Amino acid sequence: MRLNYKSSFIMIAILVISLLTGCGAGGSGGAQSDGTPTPTPESAGTSQPEANGKTGGEVNIYTARHYDVDAELYAKFTEQTGIKVNVVEGKAPELIERIKREGASTPADLFITVDGGILNTAKTAELLQPVQSSVVDAQVPSDLRDKDSHWIGLSTRARVIVYAKDRIDPAELSTYEDLAEDKWKGKLLTRSSTSLYNQSLLASLIAINGEQEAEAWASGIAANLARDPEGGDRDQAKAIVAGVGDVAIMNSYYVGHMSVSDDPEEVKVANSVGVFFPNQDTTGTHLNISGAGLIKHSKNKDNAIKLIEYLTAPEAQAVISKSNFEFPVNKEAEMPELLKSWGEFKHQGIDFAAYGEFNPKAVEIANKVGWK
Repeated sequence: MRLNYKSSFIMIAILVISLLTGCGAGGSGGAQSDGTPTPTPESAGTSQPEANGKTGGEVNIYTARHYDVDAELYAKFTEQTGIKVNVVEGKAPELIERIKREGASTPADLFITVDGGILNTAKTAELLQPVQSSVVDAQVPSDLRDKDSHWIGLSTRARVIVYAKDRIDPAELSTYEDLAEDKWKGKLLTRSSTSLYNQSLLASLIAINGEQEAEAWASGIAANLARDPEGGDRDQAKAIVAGVGDVAIMNSYYVGHMSVSDDPEEVKVANSVGVFFPNQDTTGTHLNISGAGLIKHSKNKDNAIKLIEYLTAPEAQAVISKSNFEFPVNKEAEMPELLKSWGEFKHQGIDFAAYGEFNPKAVEIANKVGWK
């Protein structure tokens, strides 16, 4: 058999090139062109999460919401995406001042709070930037997010009339304005006018009815109180059952919380009161909102938007509603049976920015008329 030197040379050359390529691109212990070790599956920190559909990284939240369900959802988000959620809790005004103070170096990516006026305060202070996401736009109706998308609604709560089932016929109830009439003198309960919930309600009535009518209403509320304001919303419901008063202005989700309380007395209270949505034939029931604003100097903008998309999806919305008895912003989300039993209702539909715009006037009016 004759040896073909040309063919042999080609075969040897191919073997040499293959060996050299194998050493350079390599297996364990190989090196890259810059002399650093070639990453292995164990050392390449980002390669494995990407293979599982996870992106990694982090997102930093400054939040005035303090609910266990929020922490649970953040943990599930991290499990699904690999994005770590870091949380700083505090009161909304303090968090806003902190973001201002930190300026461009702030680590905050999202600001979350429980009042439309406060969200607008963060916007007007130029602390936020628009959330650009077709997913969010599809999941959250335009009336439950800022008109410029600087903040996005996460859940809503209605400020309703709660009444004693054994003493009040709901047919007697109608509007917020009616509660200022003499027939309710000594029968009305609500918390202090220093409560942001009541300030935002009064601010909404200023926006709808004007300052003069809103002042007359606040004066009537102060005159009709069964006692000086004390405690929170739960305390108003308890006072109804104790016979101190017959009706109260309070947020509906507190009735939900009491209905599943570990305290049998709170469960009894929840079962003894009814929920009435006022102004259904006129302007609608007052609604406030929990929302998330994207920080202007966010260092993790993409991750922050992913978290908003996650929190406004039907699954997370159903968890929020079931756990906290708030109304979901996503209309596809399932609600607990208690909320369904109250029925659908019309809300005021005014720009949530009005709560912040008219807050100083609301405080001034409450002080003027003696609403403590």
